[in-house]
Amino acid sequence: MSCGGRVSAAIAFAAAFFVCCLYLSPSPSWAADERVLLFSGIDVWYDGAFTHAGALWSPYGLEREGFTLKVMAAGGFYRYRAGALGDVTVVGAEESGQVMPGWRFKRDQLEITVYGGLDFQHDVTSPFDPANRLNGWSIGARGAVDLWYEPTGATMLAFNAFVSSINTDYSVRAAYGWRLFNSFYLGPEAQTFDCVGYRQLRVGLHLTALKIGPIEWSAAAGWSEDSDHRSSPYLRLGILARF
Repeated sequence: MSCGGRVSAAIAFAAAFFVCCLYLSPSPSWAADERVLLFSGIDVWYDGAFTHAGALWSPYGLEREGFTLKVMAAGGFYRYRAGALGDVTVVGAEESGQVMPGWRFKRDQLEITVYGGLDFQHDVTSPFDPANRLNGWSIGARGAVDLWYEPTGATMLAFNAFVSSINTDYSVRAAYGWRLFNSFYLGPEAQTFDCVGYRQLRVGLHLTALKIGPIEWSAAAGWSEDSDHRSSPYLRLGILARF
């Protein structure tokens, strides 16, 4: 399958997941038995676009402390300048998947979930870049942590991070928000992506936990700068549903 075919397949998978979230969502009366969370989203900036879809399974309930399993698939493309090829622009296509068991800790309004598991990734570049370590299949270890805290009834704090042994890849995001119109949180966010040879920093605004029926929406927009001295706006959209 070509680069474009692989990315198209990943986008189609995420779109199908999106439809499942919309049309297979439970009625609110099932809330006490919610054990599965489906999520999907897209992340776009000038030099790349990625989509993802996944699920969390918590046998004791999504609102309770205990074991949880996270599985996710993602795909997309990115552009960068390759010094080994005379500083030409290279387009990379990437598919990835993670299977990570974890544990959710809950203390009053604080929730922390810690994961650890396997990371699978497949990359191709056009033109082929021999200096890029991300070519072909890679398998590694991945760890992640998700934190959600509500200091007051009208504010929230979120922290998300992961690290992968594949290309020493990691990301950290922090966000703060105020509850508006008793409908959603709005506030600033900052995020960094880092791997061998590349770094991106983002600063923007996020909208989180906007519930429309059984679906919960999130969005973010802002400005990004990277280690190739490029800057551009970014946009992120996401949905989730609980079963």
